[in-house]
Amino acid sequence: MATPDLSELLLPGIDRAKGAPLLRQVYLELRRAILEGALPPGARLPASRALAQRLGVARNTVVAAYEQLLAEGFIEGRVGAGSFVSRDLPQGLEPPPRAPTRPAPLPIAIPNMVQPGEKPFNTGRTSWDEATSRLWRQLTLRRLQAPDPAMLGYGDPRGSAELREAVAHYLGAARAVRCTPDQVVITAGAQQAIDLVCKVVVSPGDPVWIEDPCYPAFRAAMQAAGARLVPVPVDGQGMVVAEGLAASPAARLAYVTPSSQYPLGVVLSMARRMELLSWARRTGSWIVEDDYDSEFRYGSRPLASLQGIDEAGRVIYIGTFSKVLFPGLRLGYAVLPQELLQPFISARVLSDWHPPSLQEGVVTDFLADGHFAQHLRRMRQRYRLCRDTLVEALRDSCSRFLDIDAPDQGLKLLARLRPGWRDTEVSALAERVGVIARPVSPMFMSGRPIQALMLGFSGHEPGALKHAARLLGDSIGRLSPEPPAE
Repeated sequence: MATPDLSELLLPGIDRAKGAPLLRQVYLELRRAILEGALPPGARLPASRALAQRLGVARNTVVAAYEQLLAEGFIEGRVGAGSFVSRDLPQGLEPPPRAPTRPAPLPIAIPNMVQPGEKPFNTGRTSWDEATSRLWRQLTLRRLQAPDPAMLGYGDPRGSAELREAVAHYLGAARAVRCTPDQVVITAGAQQAIDLVCKVVVSPGDPVWIEDPCYPAFRAAMQAAGARLVPVPVDGQGMVVAEGLAASPAARLAYVTPSSQYPLGVVLSMARRMELLSWARRTGSWIVEDDYDSEFRYGSRPLASLQGIDEAGRVIYIGTFSKVLFPGLRLGYAVLPQELLQPFISARVLSDWHPPSLQEGVVTDFLADGHFAQHLRRMRQRYRLCRDTLVEALRDSCSRFLDIDAPDQGLKLLARLRPGWRDTEVSALAERVGVIARPVSPMFMSGRPIQALMLGFSGHEPGALKHAARLLGDSIGRLSPEPPAE
């Protein structure tokens, strides 16, 4: 079989300026030629000395590349005849793509989900004062100086017993959650808990109630799981349970954010809570309570958790340390009814086995030593200042375009646009000047969406919030309002 000119095949892929060893480059290019069929099974390779001269490399480099290919079975040696591409390889080998393929689009637009970055008014950001920073360093160093032997092996997929006990104690005191440490599973943030719920509870085609508008990441997760989404409207008292009953009375699951509806910020009334729990008890359905930022109330105390008044064990309670500490920690938790506990743990094992042991230890100490409560008090004061600063700045710069109310809870505010402006257009224009103003209308699934902007104030300095409010006002002012609909 004729041997192609290997120098023409290999030289375009060999670059001395790359910094990668020449041996590695020659080996990879030879392997590519075999995988792509340019060197078919049975083809004879040139002598190592001849190929080295053509490539301008040392003969030892080619010899070592041949030896690696021989060891891996790509080529075979024949005594007195030389080296050949192995005849055991199938024809038409498919090489791996040389460049990453474009990922399949998510079922919901990325701009409506949490985005990385420091630009105001991006959401999902937290503050970190010097007191917390100092304590965190001390606790981390303490853990490293006397490491738990368990940290050097694989851990409990539920999370460490000490952290689960601390979380159960905290939730019972702060949110009236009724649970034992055995019902707590530590997760990689709330999103992993949602993903595990999808795997354990939801099958393709199952109807699932979701608030309309809804947290986009939950909506995307349920769509990816193949659930049939049933949008349930939200009014001033939260999810309109009667609408869910009319649309799909035997839904498998309902997702709610009762303490602060995402994104509207309303609280699920006690009457609606009891109606929702009655439905779940009667039908055997499940409720996911996403309690994502209930720690931050600036006026009255929040209602107790929905899980705390669930007598039938139908509520899956989800929380996270991302909002109260920082998102990069990647620690959250789920409180499971006994019926779901073992399947959830099994799914957790298959997902990523167990939480990171060092971070678990530091958070455990932070909770158990009383630092967590002090950190929360300081952050409430800071975020209240940021909220008030943003509200005042928006009223100064944007009152012609926006209706602004100071929220009583949470880490973001909802600014409703006056008639004539569209939130998607305002958001796109604001992003050009370095301001993240997330549009709310795409978070609706049915009915007439409101035109509003979601503006985060946590994790941003007051001066940056003031400047961003002026930029936002200038951006909206450049748009010509549409005439109001008849």
